[in-house]
Amino acid sequence: MFTRRLLLALVMAFGLQFSSASAEDPQIVHMVYFSLKEPTKANKEAMVAGCKKYLKDIDGIVYFSSGIRGEAFARDINDKEFDVSLNIVFKNKAAHDKYSDHPKHLEFIKEFKDQMAKVRVFDSEVK
Repeated sequence: MFTRRLLLALVMAFGLQFSSASAEDPQIVHMVYFSLKEPTKANKEAMVAGCKKYLKDIDGIVYFSSGIRGEAFARDINDKEFDVSLNIVFKNKAAHDKYSDHPKHLEFIKEFKDQMAKVRVFDSEVK
């Protein structure tokens, strides 16, 4: 009896969550992968610190993280052609667009652009 009630409660909760999410604008997942010209440990750590300093607290961000590529993840399927990742989820596209022109974002680019060998950006819509 308990299991049936729990299952019913979960189905109802997820059903309500999915139905309310479909009425909203999709969130934007913004994933950025930086390859550095000089990928020293100090440079990687400085870029992660810069991401946190300039980008973490911009309005419209639902989730933020930045880190150094995990060396332990070395399967054939793992992409190893980056040094630092930046992962942001925005409330919606409008928040993403404001971020793109935000002075702190532009300041981050100005400070770190000379250290970047390659930047790959992946944006997706999620509900």
